[in-house]
Amino acid sequence: MSNPSNRPRRKRRRLPLRYLIPSVLLVVVVVMLLLRGYVHSEFLADHRVRPPAPTGDVPDKVLSGGPVLDARGERPVSHRVPDRKIVLTFDDGPDPEWTPKVLDKLAEHDAHAVFFVTGTMTARYPDLVRRMVEEGHEVGLHTFNHPDLSYQSASRIQRELAQSQLALAGAAGVHTSLFRPPYSSTADALDDRSWPVVREVASHGYITAFIDTDSEDWARPGVDEIVRRATPQRPGEGAIVLMHDAGGDRSQTVAALDRMLPELQAKGYEFPRLTEALGAPSPHSAVHGPDLWQGRAFVGAVGVSDNAMGVLVVALIAVGFLVVARFVLMLVLSTVHVRRVRRVRRRGPPGGEPPPDAKPVTKPVTVLVPAYNERECIADTVRSLVANDHPLEVIVIDDGSTDGTAGIVEELGLPGVRVLRQANSGKPAALNNGLRHASYDLIVMMDGDTVFEPSTVRELVQPFADPRVGAVAGNAKVGNRRRLIGAWQHIEYVMGFNLDRRMYDVLRCMPTIPGAVGAFRRTALDRVGGLSDDTLAEDTDVTMALHRDGWRVVYEERARAWTEAPGTVKQLWSQRYRWSYGTMQAIWKHRRAVLERGPSGRFGRVGLPLVSMFTVLAPLLAPLIDVFLVYGLVFGPTLKTAGAWLAVLAVQGLCAAYAFRLDRERLAPLLTLPLQQLLYRQLMYVVLMQSWITALTGGRLRWQKLRRTGLMGAAPSPPGGRATAPADVPEAVAAADAPVTGERGTRQKSSVG
Repeated sequence: MSNPSNRPRRKRRRLPLRYLIPSVLLVVVVVMLLLRGYVHSEFLADHRVRPPAPTGDVPDKVLSGGPVLDARGERPVSHRVPDRKIVLTFDDGPDPEWTPKVLDKLAEHDAHAVFFVTGTMTARYPDLVRRMVEEGHEVGLHTFNHPDLSYQSASRIQRELAQSQLALAGAAGVHTSLFRPPYSSTADALDDRSWPVVREVASHGYITAFIDTDSEDWARPGVDEIVRRATPQRPGEGAIVLMHDAGGDRSQTVAALDRMLPELQAKGYEFPRLTEALGAPSPHSAVHGPDLWQGRAFVGAVGVSDNAMGVLVVALIAVGFLVVARFVLMLVLSTVHVRRVRRVRRRGPPGGEPPPDAKPVTKPVTVLVPAYNERECIADTVRSLVANDHPLEVIVIDDGSTDGTAGIVEELGLPGVRVLRQANSGKPAALNNGLRHASYDLIVMMDGDTVFEPSTVRELVQPFADPRVGAVAGNAKVGNRRRLIGAWQHIEYVMGFNLDRRMYDVLRCMPTIPGAVGAFRRTALDRVGGLSDDTLAEDTDVTMALHRDGWRVVYEERARAWTEAPGTVKQLWSQRYRWSYGTMQAIWKHRRAVLERGPSGRFGRVGLPLVSMFTVLAPLLAPLIDVFLVYGLVFGPTLKTAGAWLAVLAVQGLCAAYAFRLDRERLAPLLTLPLQQLLYRQLMYVVLMQSWITALTGGRLRWQKLRRTGLMGAAPSPPGGRATAPADVPEAVAAADAPVTGERGTRQKSSVG
């Protein structure tokens, strides 16, 4: 067909398989849970039992006839078991504990029986059904979920039969024509409610088997009583006897068989199969072709779902332990960190245990700002640095920008600010280039979309009073937090990143100096070879390298930097994909630290396991909490499930509130915490799973530039060096809804999304 608009056709972009696999895996988990719940009768099960009804519609010949009813024709025909023959029937199985014992007793005494199995138990224990058939017993249907069929529609009855036959085909490779309704007894108990069920079942080709004698073994009346009730009242009379091989403790049933079988055989009784006693053809018919493979597939899927449930429960316990352990560690060690810092501040500079004669660090520093297409933010970034109250030089490394970023910095004409231009080579190369041109021994690194408070640089370098400190992590804060996605990242930064850094500081194994605000001793960087492009997380890579070289890495909470977080789900996905994949690369690169000695071994045996558990493993398994939440709320136990989920949420809320209090933040954003846990966690799962798939398949991930909107504005000037309350952020830091004005005129906030 022609294209009337003469517009070029857009080619549909096929989503790479690795992007779909995480969602597919999550769907598979949900499907397995649903399948397991169905075959365990956790939903769609109907446990109602109808009371007796009138019998006016039931033919008299049926009510007075024998227990075997063939209603397939116009006129129903009843059959009785001949004298001296007892047909043992067992309902509700198979059961993994009692069915094998029943089969053993039957084999021991050379007796046969009919097992009326449910489809759910057949699918769960196919080997037992296969054994029944192989040992010469007959198998009949007892529905799939064991409902009272008098309550069910014709379509539901048909579905119960079809699903039971499907399970039977998969378990033993046969279909059967024998049927027994749940909650049935003798033929004379049929009424106007149950008789239509018999007719409906017969229309599908089934013969219904009722009973003559009920052992009532389900009530566990004792072995003697079970034997008495199972024995025909008239000597020599034939009978169909009801017993059970599932549904509870059947030890009395097994013991009763061991006594009854030899006693009645001594009196001349035989224990044949039902069709054998009636002289009829076998009810079993072999299944071949697609029906057989469908049955096997169904039984196999049930087996996988049962086994997977065990694995998922273990995984849920593991993630629950990891979540709680992390929160406990964060609370305890963060408290230790706060007390230690306060004590050290009373004695001298922060950041560890400096010598008693240590003095505040006043040496000038070099601030490196790698920038690639940062025209919306770079002017505010550089101005915030020049406004700092610590002597410094600023080097902006323009990494091949195409939007005039370098020109904007040069037009500002600010003192102490230099611009280096280079071909686009990546952030590590830009930082190493800046490092070669740095004039001072203390190096501060920041991103081109970040602004510093006036005291940030001064606070950031104070820990270097301790000569053992090789790097310092600052306190990165989200500036564009007005939207929901920004608020969620604000919670994550305050609760997760900064509370984590307090914990890692105490344990002396901090894994990452944030790219937005970090400081390094130049000697330490030189010893580890500068920043490497081996991974996509160069900040994590170099931090781990410093640990392995014996340097201390500490956290300075008062060195605050305001950064622009991703404003859309797509941008957040890209950023976290790079972070998680780069972190995995760094862990793998430094894996040998686990076997090494000294500082490297300490980091390898403490830091790497903690990062792996809390950053890679726990987020990967965390969606199980929500999957089981939904499953439990829908299928039960509702109250216990809701209580467990709320308990975990309460622990998270407690940690978050404590973290917000330490950072002197308002608690209002925490109102979105429940929604964050339900939605944000799924996004992090998909990102992590995608990272795993990329790593395992040998895929390569390029650096992905985030689209900036210039939301940061000017840095706040807190009085007395105290923390700026978040209430001031929209006015002083993140003028998210107003035009951003700079030297090059008014730049309207660009649209995102």
